[in-house]
Amino acid sequence: FNYRSTHHLASHGFYEFLNWFDERAWYPLGRIVGGTVYPGLMVTAGLIHWILNMLNVTVHIRDVCVFLAPVFSGLTAISTFLLTRELWNQGAGLLAACFIAIVPGYISRSVAGSFDNEGIAIFALQFTYYLWVKSVKTGSVFWTICCCLSYFYMVSAWGGYVFIINLIPLHVFVLLLMQRYSRRVYIAYSTFYIVGLILSMQIPFVGFQPIRTSEHMAAAGVFALLQAYAFLQYLRDRLTKQEFQTLFFLGVSLAAGIVFLSVIYLTYTGYIAPWSGRFYSLWDTGYAKIHIPIIASVSEHQPTTWVSFFFDLHILVCTFPAGLWFFALYAISAVYFAGVMVRLMLTLTPVVCMLSAIAFSNVFERYLGDDMKRENPPIEDSKEGLGPNIKNIVTMLMLMLLMMFAVHCTWVTSNAYSSPSVVLASYNHDGTRNILDDFREAYYWLRQNTDEHARVMSWWDYGYQIGIFAMMQVGKAMSSNESAAYEIMRSLDVDYVLIIFGGVIGYSGDDINKFLWMVRIAEGEHPKDIRESDYFTPQGEFRVDKAGSPTLLNCLMYKMSYYRFGEMQLDFRTPPGFDRTRNAEIGNKDIKFKHLEEAFTSEHWLVRIYKVKQLDNR
Repeated sequence: FNYRSTHHLASHGFYEFLNWFDERAWYPLGRIVGGTVYPGLMVTAGLIHWILNMLNVTVHIRDVCVFLAPVFSGLTAISTFLLTRELWNQGAGLLAACFIAIVPGYISRSVAGSFDNEGIAIFALQFTYYLWVKSVKTGSVFWTICCCLSYFYMVSAWGGYVFIINLIPLHVFVLLLMQRYSRRVYIAYSTFYIVGLILSMQIPFVGFQPIRTSEHMAAAGVFALLQAYAFLQYLRDRLTKQEFQTLFFLGVSLAAGIVFLSVIYLTYTGYIAPWSGRFYSLWDTGYAKIHIPIIASVSEHQPTTWVSFFFDLHILVCTFPAGLWFFALYAISAVYFAGVMVRLMLTLTPVVCMLSAIAFSNVFERYLGDDMKRENPPIEDSKEGLGPNIKNIVTMLMLMLLMMFAVHCTWVTSNAYSSPSVVLASYNHDGTRNILDDFREAYYWLRQNTDEHARVMSWWDYGYQIGIFAMMQVGKAMSSNESAAYEIMRSLDVDYVLIIFGGVIGYSGDDINKFLWMVRIAEGEHPKDIRESDYFTPQGEFRVDKAGSPTLLNCLMYKMSYYRFGEMQLDFRTPPGFDRTRNAEIGNKDIKFKHLEEAFTSEHWLVRIYKVKQLDNR
């Protein structure tokens, strides 16, 4: 979708892009693209393409999209260097830039071909923080305006801008609690909030959210608090101590009451919208699974395992120390949110790189710096060799850790983040690599054998043409029996159904393993027709063998996955119909279709496509 949108922008211009109605997205409603996307990614790629063409450098917009993320990863390294240098020193900044250049937690979003919002957003995030720290240190309106412009770019690029508009007010609030208030802080935040608020509202998709949603209220509250604090500081020099205490007590009580009642009233009347489901799930980790399963069904929104921290950050997990207050707040908030959602590991990676760089920089400065001249000679000659020995040992240890980190990053990048998502790779017993190209095989079949406007129904991981409206219907169709599913498919004018089945090769990311999310999402919209409990055994087990629930064994997803699979014997040690992913012999081997027919099955049975039969003429 991002590529199609960018191609449309480059071909027809910006204003045509803002008013573009994409009938292929969010089927069957369609989508007004300009008002429903963060346009920063598309505009950035389109602008680079336009500049290159102006310079007579002929390049296709596809090539710009492919290499955009790697180019911005270089800019991210530079912005990380600037931020770390501003908060610590130049040596730590250089190490931080080296770390973020190769750390897997960021490379996962910055490899060539990864054309997503996060590819440019992390640069904007780091650069905004750098300009903010610069603004607080100098109290310069110029640096604050630059920070606002960087924040505006971040808002245009990614919904994660909410992280900035909450972290910066938190930083100011902590400075006030620590009695570190200064005119520089007042100038920086007052200018940032007002100008940043106005600029962020220029993005059509954001609109009036900065003044009407709960995610932005903390920034407004800190702005009001800062004005009140500055006013009290002004009065303090002009009133007696007794008068100031009386005025302070009355003023704080009155202001707190007014703010509290105003928030309650505005929320009750609906002027201030409550937190969105995705934002709410950051604080209540079980909220999305219960109330909005469509959010929890996304793999990137699952809680992060401890293995993921080591896999994406390696030794940096153990070395990032306590830093300055901005660093500390950045680290604490990023660690918490990264633990809630796998996707937010991306926001944790930069601060871990910076804090780990500070740790290594301090060690290297201590043990690799020039020997300090001592005024007093050593008392005992026997201790003269102790210093150099410790220095060599610590230096070798640090270098070994860094070499292990580099090797780990190279291995993870090569094996986990370098392969296209549509091409799977496995290794045989002799170590040779085996490429599974079933996805492209199936998509090529669709392109060659179906009409250009044919409607293909699939779960949303594979079909971006299925939108939020149709999602509940798709989940219900997959969870229902064939007759009920056929009525739903006819109402959506579906021509083909595409599913992913991993029972032959042991692929764990197939639709059977995701099936319960389809059930939960459908149950949220149709609780009378679909109940999750019907798909479990009386013992509460989700099984695909003979002991499985009859509702599961006769639903459309089960039948499409295991059609003709009961005739296949994969190994002489296992019976026919043995599912390698679930390690079980399927319970329903006699599967027949009335309203569907098999149209295509890929070489390794990973992708299966069924054609929906037309109604019989009478």
